[in-house]
Amino acid sequence: MKPTILFDGVCNLCNDSVNYVIDHDPEERFRFGSLQSEGARQLLGDYDLPEEYLDSMILIDKDGVHVASTAALRVARHLSGPARWLSPLLIVPRFLRDAVYAWVARNRYRWFGKRDACRVPTPELRARFL
Repeated sequence: MKPTILFDGVCNLCNDSVNYVIDHDPEERFRFGSLQSEGARQLLGDYDLPEEYLDSMILIDKDGVHVASTAALRVARHLSGPARWLSPLLIVPRFLRDAVYAWVARNRYRWFGKRDACRVPTPELRARFL
């Protein structure tokens, strides 16, 4: 299974982050799913995460399930471009990284807005989405 990124499909910041990953993932390593989708809800159940989980990005890869800052930084290490330079922040204690992540997550709708509906992938990208 390819590493899968689950994200809040109505969050503008989350959608922009997915667009960034798509643009900087030349090997097409990742696939994606909106947390509001049926496919994501099924995956959440498979990994004993609540179906209504919308608080952070989730990465499911060969090493397991990663949430919040750990998920974001593990994704970043595989991207081209400047985001890759963030991956060494994994050495920062998780409780500190996740505190910053949680602060941004709590304010994401206010700062970046939200959509009325989840992202619909283009026909070219459909195969990379759940």
